[in-house]
Amino acid sequence: EKPAYRFFAFGPEGKSVMAMVLDESQGTGKGYDVLYIDLNLDRDITAADEKFACKSAAVPTKAVVPERLECAAPAGGESCPLPDAASAPVPATIWIINPAPADPTPLKRRLNIADPAASFQWWRLPARGVGLARMEFIINNLIKVHPMALLHPDRVSASDNRHIQKLVKGHASPADYFVETLARGIGRLAAPFFPHPAIVRLSDFKTNEYAHLVGGAAFEPKEENPMLGFRGASRYYDERYRDGFALECRALRKVREEMGFANVIVMVPFCRTPAEADRVLAVMAENGLRRGENGLQVYMMCEIPSNVILAEEFAQRFDGFSIGSNDLTQLLLGVDRDSELLAAMFDERDPAVMHVIAEAIRKAHGAGIKIGICGQAPSNYPDFAEFLVREGIDSISLNPDSFVKTCAVIAAAEGAGAG
Repeated sequence: EKPAYRFFAFGPEGKSVMAMVLDESQGTGKGYDVLYIDLNLDRDITAADEKFACKSAAVPTKAVVPERLECAAPAGGESCPLPDAASAPVPATIWIINPAPADPTPLKRRLNIADPAASFQWWRLPARGVGLARMEFIINNLIKVHPMALLHPDRVSASDNRHIQKLVKGHASPADYFVETLARGIGRLAAPFFPHPAIVRLSDFKTNEYAHLVGGAAFEPKEENPMLGFRGASRYYDERYRDGFALECRALRKVREEMGFANVIVMVPFCRTPAEADRVLAVMAENGLRRGENGLQVYMMCEIPSNVILAEEFAQRFDGFSIGSNDLTQLLLGVDRDSELLAAMFDERDPAVMHVIAEAIRKAHGAGIKIGICGQAPSNYPDFAEFLVREGIDSISLNPDSFVKTCAVIAAAEGAGAG
């Protein structure tokens, strides 16, 4: 199989303009909708550490990249003009990113990324995709508005409505503002790692966190323990949030079907029972995200004891699991992970936690599905990463700042296992 070369156009401060995939042998590729555009961009990329860099080229707004590019093969420093870009030309700069070599071992090293801008900051790391992309970061930092407030302005205060009107200006509707902003953020997370998977977790705000969004107080109940309350999967089919979840589904469809990032995998968090999984999958299908259709894979966060106890039943409904060690540790040990008083007792390396994680890996493989981990533990504790390798986990997703260090630990553990 020949490698695919990934082309990216960047705006100021690394903001994405356009992404595409180009097959080296054919010189043809599929273009994606423009993710970001800046009319004043007039500079070239001059970073000395870029092995392959093309000079400025005109990229038309809402472009579909032409079927043929003259600069199919990487050639450092050569000019790469895009043909047929006369209509609505916008100056931009193209980078050619050389694909990394194939994995030497089956275990995939992936990245945990929340901020879409960070995905372009860390693309040089030899990660095989994104193991956890948190949708709530995009909602909180880029959208800033509770999705239900966009759909039901009559329930929102006058001051919040004025704030919302400023944010949604330039969009066809408030709902389109949410969908387009979320899709753009997810697209930027997925683009640098294409065609490797980008696992995007559906929103997992707690009610107190949702209430802090613009207009959110009108839609969220006050709970004594939001960590165990109305969160994750339980929201998606509930009438109190169902319309908001439909917007999340619209954004994911846009990313996969319009932008072309079919490497996006959808992940369901905090799913308590198989029956709840059925309800979530049914609502997703109603909103155009049907598991198995157009290659859509749906994963589940394995972070509740019931997810492990009933792993075989959950495996019939999902394509893969991703262990959330933070919540799993909290629920197994009965320790509030946010409690300073109990901080010393919160440890993912507790024998009970490690026993359950090993059981989850065994059951997932027995059911014929992949299982990885996206919690903090492998990034924080080298001995925990070694344990995961010994148990045969399929992927480990790491924080960018600890990626290189932990990969060395993983490689050593793999070598010891092979020996």
